[in-house]
Amino acid sequence: MINVTKTKMPPLSEYMGYLKKIWKSSWLTNDGEFITELEKKLARYLDVPYVVCVANGTLAIQLALKALDLSGEVITTPFTFPATTNAIIWEGLTPVFADIEYDTFNLDPTEVVKKITPKSSAILAVHVYGNPCEVEKLQEIAKRFKLKLIFDAAHAFGVKYKNRSVLQYGDISTLSFHATKIFSSAEGGAIIVKDKKIYEKLRLLRNFGIKNEDEVVLPGINAKMNELQAALGLCNIKTIDKRINACKKIYLIYLKRFRFNPNIRLQKLVSSRHNYCYMPIVLKSRKIRNSVFKKLVNQGIKPRKYFYPLISDFDHIRKYTGSQKLRVAKRVADGILCLPIFPSLNLKNTDRIIKIVTNYFK
Repeated sequence: MINVTKTKMPPLSEYMGYLKKIWKSSWLTNDGEFITELEKKLARYLDVPYVVCVANGTLAIQLALKALDLSGEVITTPFTFPATTNAIIWEGLTPVFADIEYDTFNLDPTEVVKKITPKSSAILAVHVYGNPCEVEKLQEIAKRFKLKLIFDAAHAFGVKYKNRSVLQYGDISTLSFHATKIFSSAEGGAIIVKDKKIYEKLRLLRNFGIKNEDEVVLPGINAKMNELQAALGLCNIKTIDKRINACKKIYLIYLKRFRFNPNIRLQKLVSSRHNYCYMPIVLKSRKIRNSVFKKLVNQGIKPRKYFYPLISDFDHIRKYTGSQKLRVAKRVADGILCLPIFPSLNLKNTDRIIKIVTNYFK
C-alpha cells in the first residue's frame, strides 16, 4: 500500500550515536542536552527568536491558549484536524467557526469579522497544508478588535511568506513534529513566540509551573519533550531541506499534469517558500471524490480525505457551537482528497496515481 505520506527515518547508526550518549548520561527528560540543542537549531533554521519544544502539537496549542490568558470565544476554522478545535474546548473556551477562502482553503478574514462578539478573545487560524493564511489582514483585525492571534502552523514547518518566516506573524505559532509531518521527532511539537515574558511563562507551563526546587508559581502541566524525541529531531533537521526539495519535485509533477484539468481544482499557494508536505486536490462533488478514492485504494494507493467531514459537523462539537452554515468550507471538504507525496515516492508510482485520477474522467 502506498500511503499518503511516509515517515522520515534517519540512518539507524546516526540515531544510535545519540542514544549511546543518552544511555551514558541517563538523562532522559527535564531540559537535557538534546532538547536544548534542538531548540537552538530550530530557532536558527526557522528564523524565530524563541522556541519551546513540547511533547506533541496538540499540547502546543493548549499551552498557547493558556499562556495568553484567554476566555470566552475563539474564532477558528472548521476545515482542520480535530486537534485545533479540541484544544480550544479542553482549555474551557468556546470555538466559533468562520468560513474559509475558496482558493487557499484558509480562514477568510471577512468571515472572521462577522463572527466577532463581545465574548471574543482570540483568533486561531490554521495554515492549511502549510499554505499561509492572510496573515497581514488577520493581524490588522486582531489589533483593531483587541484580540490575540494564534496560528496553528502544524503543516507550515520552514514555510515563508513574502520571504519572511510565516512563524513570525501573530502572537504565537504552534508546530507539530508528528511522524506524518515534513519534520518529525516521532511525536512532539513546538511553540513559537516573540515576547520573552510569554516565552518564560510557556517554559513554566510545560513543566508543572516549577520555577526552582522550592517554588511552583503557576498551574502548569507535564508537556515536556524527552531526549529520545529530541535526538530524532536532531537527526532529521540535518536533512530537512533535502526532504522539502524532493517533495517539491513530486508536487511539480502533479501540478503539471493536473493544472489544466477542468475536473480538478488545486489549492492556490501564496507562500514564497513552500514545504510541499501535502498534495490536495478538490473534485466537483462528494460522490466523485469517493469514487476516485475507492479506485485508488483498489490499486493499492491510500489517499486521505483531509479534512472531511468538517470539524464543525461532529456531534461533540455541535453541542458547543450549534449548526452553522459554512458554505465554502463544506464545498471544499466534500471534494477534498490528499494524494500521496513523500521524498521516496518514485516517478513510476507518481505517474500511476495521476493516471488513475485522470482516467476516471475519460
